[in-house]
Amino acid sequence: MVPNTPTTWTGGLDLPSRLFGSQANRANGTENSYELYEEDDQFVLTIDLPGYEPEEISLRWYDGRLNVSAEHVDDERGRKQQTHRTFRMPKDVIDDDIDASYRNGVLEITLPIEGELTAGKKIPIES
Repeated sequence: MVPNTPTTWTGGLDLPSRLFGSQANRANGTENSYELYEEDDQFVLTIDLPGYEPEEISLRWYDGRLNVSAEHVDDERGRKQQTHRTFRMPKDVIDDDIDASYRNGVLEITLPIEGELTAGKKIPIES
């Protein structure tokens, strides 16, 4: 049985951190910065993901949401680096035409606007 300490019973009350990420993650750089903008009838999303290989990054489009996750294991140092983020686009996207590239630690995803939503699709990453 876990003893009830202020930390255990208030942990579930930290809703802002659970919704927006903790300040500690932002301060120590474990939360990856991103930029999302609309340009020429498409959304462009760039995410800083230094230290990953393209095959360690996974992109999934499902029901109007883009899920980005990455995991890198450094066996020599015994470290594991992970990140996961979900983005909801404010407009419909042509999911068959989503493109992604990864260069110099920056993942760039282009999402053409004005498509109908379909079932999930895995998005290949060029390098």
